[in-house]
Amino acid sequence: MKKILKILGILLILFVLVIAGALTYIKAALPDVGEAPELKVEATPERIARGKYLANAVNVCMDCHSTRDWTKFSGPIIAGTEGRGGERFDHTVGFPGVYFSKNITPAGISRYSDGELFRVITTGVNKDGNAMFPVMPYPYYGKMDEEDIYSLIAYIRTLQPVENPVADSESDFPMNFILNTIPAKAEHMKRPDPSDELASGAYLVNASGCIECHTYAEQGQIDREKAFAGGRAFQMPDGSIVTSSNITPDQETGIGKYTKEAFIERFKMYADSAYVPPAVAPGEFNTIMPWTMYANMTREDLGAIYTYLRTVKPITNKVEKFTPAAK
Repeated sequence: MKKILKILGILLILFVLVIAGALTYIKAALPDVGEAPELKVEATPERIARGKYLANAVNVCMDCHSTRDWTKFSGPIIAGTEGRGGERFDHTVGFPGVYFSKNITPAGISRYSDGELFRVITTGVNKDGNAMFPVMPYPYYGKMDEEDIYSLIAYIRTLQPVENPVADSESDFPMNFILNTIPAKAEHMKRPDPSDELASGAYLVNASGCIECHTYAEQGQIDREKAFAGGRAFQMPDGSIVTSSNITPDQETGIGKYTKEAFIERFKMYADSAYVPPAVAPGEFNTIMPWTMYANMTREDLGAIYTYLRTVKPITNKVEKFTPAAK
């Protein structure tokens, strides 16, 4: 009996050592995405214009890195807060920790070289070599055309500097260890020619990160078996719950009955110069979907997104889009 207990004790010690070694490796050796590239982005007018379009209409960087007015429909950005960061993402939206968007105005990124910005945008590894939780969907940005990333860098360098110190993000256990395993080396692709509508749509859907909000998730990780079928719940500031829509081509619960023109107009109605986001009182329906930002996409790009979404797997999933806060 004593011999068995001794063997079990040795095995337990070995097990603990293996776990400790693995955790030490994860913390000390990861993330491993390589050094930031030696890079100097030439801020041409064309790049700045492209970057502005991407940051405000496709990648919608300004959505998370600004302050939104939740007293109005769709939470439009409050003027003067563009890029200042400080928005909180925590357990109320299913994340395994408390995360804050960074200040991406020149006041917040001045210590970053262009190469370091490129690395953090495309791999999630910051200037200090630390991994970021993918609230910012860097795994998708790492698949974008390098030229588009250069354009984003050129544009955010032109933002009005806003002094706004942002708190550090913190992950819960065990995400504080898992986090280091998430970043991967970028695998860039060339932006397809717009004439190839399907390929262009796939590129734009990736760049927009549509799958992240429109897929059921647990602990911040989406279930790819349910890709684009909606069902991801987000808690609004007043405690109500908004749930993302099914955007698969399912005929009954998705966008299967939408024509391309109807899909485009669903966005473009918010681009009308006469449109003013209506006030929304606590308890009334609101959405995190930044309609007024995506409305600035070109009709061609919105049409390409529709064309691509029509090719994804149809999934029947009826979504209860809004649940008022419990009184």
